[in-house]
Amino acid sequence: MTAPTTPFSKILIANRGEISVRIARAARQLGHRTVAVYSEVDREAPHVAAADEAVSLEVDTPSGGYLDIEAVVAAAQRTGADAVHPGYGFLAENPAFAEACARAGLVFIGPGAEAIRLMGNKRIAKERMVAAGVPCVPGRTLEGSHLEAVRSAAEELGYPVMIKAAAGGGGRGMRLVGDAAELAEALDSARSEAENAFGDGELILEKAIVGGRHVEIQVVADRNGKTLHLGERDCSVQRRHQKVIEEAPSPAVDTALRSRMGEAAIAAARAVGYVGLGTVEFLLDGEGRFYFLEMNTRLQVEHPVTELVTGIDLVALQIDIAAGRALPMEQRQVALQGHALEVRLYAEDPAAGYLPQTGRVLRWHPCGEDFVRIDHALAEGMTVSPHYDPMLAKIIVHGTDRREALARMRRALSQTHLLGVRTNRAFLSEVLDHETFAAGTADTSFLANAFTDARRRAQEPSTQVLGLAALAWRQRAQRAAGIPAELGGWISANAPLRPCRIRVRDTVYEIATREVGDDALEVISGEAVHRFRWLDARDGLQRYRCDGVDRRVCVAFEGEAVWISDAQASWRCEDVSLVPPAKSDETGGGQVTAVMSGRVARVAVEAGQAVQAGETVVVLEAMKMEHRMCAGASGRIKAVHVAVDQQVADRQLLVEIEADEAES
Repeated sequence: MTAPTTPFSKILIANRGEISVRIARAARQLGHRTVAVYSEVDREAPHVAAADEAVSLEVDTPSGGYLDIEAVVAAAQRTGADAVHPGYGFLAENPAFAEACARAGLVFIGPGAEAIRLMGNKRIAKERMVAAGVPCVPGRTLEGSHLEAVRSAAEELGYPVMIKAAAGGGGRGMRLVGDAAELAEALDSARSEAENAFGDGELILEKAIVGGRHVEIQVVADRNGKTLHLGERDCSVQRRHQKVIEEAPSPAVDTALRSRMGEAAIAAARAVGYVGLGTVEFLLDGEGRFYFLEMNTRLQVEHPVTELVTGIDLVALQIDIAAGRALPMEQRQVALQGHALEVRLYAEDPAAGYLPQTGRVLRWHPCGEDFVRIDHALAEGMTVSPHYDPMLAKIIVHGTDRREALARMRRALSQTHLLGVRTNRAFLSEVLDHETFAAGTADTSFLANAFTDARRRAQEPSTQVLGLAALAWRQRAQRAAGIPAELGGWISANAPLRPCRIRVRDTVYEIATREVGDDALEVISGEAVHRFRWLDARDGLQRYRCDGVDRRVCVAFEGEAVWISDAQASWRCEDVSLVPPAKSDETGGGQVTAVMSGRVARVAVEAGQAVQAGETVVVLEAMKMEHRMCAGASGRIKAVHVAVDQQVADRQLLVEIEADEAES
């Protein structure tokens, strides 16, 4: 018997950022009108402009509105929306939200509340999967999470073990524990992060399968009982248990294994009466055995790679299923064509332990090649704040095979520029070029093993980058002085050499410059001499000539600093020629400062308390993750300058330590 349809015409998108823009695009193509919601921080954000109508969520905190069920439902009712799409994150996997939509007569574009509830708790989901015959990782429920009970369970499972938040996902509330000495701190930090991220501190403990691959199966089910799988995605390249690069199909999965994993994923979906789009995540070991991890009852961040290899618009399919339409294909008709890759452009600094970054977008120049798809909600002038996830954009390519897809992704990254905020663009290129990833053998430990702290050092700026910074400052000074460009390089005698000191990050580089004819600048670095000249701006990039070769870069000023972005990386350059060299730090590590903007989640010390070097003194929360600020020296706490829930700025003083005499 065919299920009745529930047509709707206006969809409220209960989300923000690139996924809100993506949903609005699919809805428009299906003929639906759309409504955006926004916090005051997002008033001018691109996702607001992408919708036909928009409603402000008038709450005190930037993220609070997107989590306010009553406010979102009221916005739908106020605008006459008759359906709600939750996107991912925020309320997407909140069964109470699905129920509130149903009570208000709104079609929820997602699974039913009961399926969300069952799969939203890892402990309950695992019990249901065991009953359905789906293979699961050995584990234990942490009743009350008392340390002794956890220690006993960990010893029974055998180290290494993984602590996980029972609610939520995205790597939050998850800690890998290598031995008993690490257990107590990992337990406390996992519980704290889970409570902050999901409002639920329940934890589970699982045996850690080291060297496994994270492979997930896309499933889809309609109201008539038909459930299909749309192949797999490999999401093994992760840092801090958060995905960085995804691809479809997986290099580790052949046709037979795909069929077995697909059947297990379908069984998992049917076990909870699933309807709509969902993802069943598995851990695949080196012997071809796979284990259920969790089910995401929503659209995934990495859904574009499945779209590109199947030719199916997953968001449109999701909307059609919610309207009661039957799936238009059979399992035998699902075919994977070619290979797709997606990389996540994060506002983070890999060289500083992947710390999240904030700032104002000065320039955004996405790659314009026709084989590249970039899902984003970026605009020049907008601020990347610490209140939301650090993902800025998704760069996606498709090729006839993996080799071609890799080549296209390298090209796409080299031609994408974002200035004003540090990103992981250069790091992504390094990962793509690594022999392990290129060979298709990367597992979940790949980044941690192949890119240690020493390997993740920031790239050194070349002489060309330093020369371009000097040339940019020179041109700006000429314009400020009203000197015509055609006269900028004219001099009546040999120009003197001018020493120039340029700071990039915490390193100062020394070059010398000399103005020469035809609006050019000679740059001397050591024994090398180069001649630079600006040409013209074309296609949003600045052309220049260096030693007779024309190239293009992206340039933007931030106050007196200048950002230079070429095919390899981006650098923020400061002219410190007139600034005296900094003296060495005489505090003995006595000042603990914030390494980013964020919220104080925990203050672990008080005035007068003794501390050891490396001990946690303050925990900051930024972009949904917790980060420990540690004592740089042993001693006694002299003063604590912050309190829980306080917002702090980058480099703000948090704690002062009176260092022990030996360390001073």
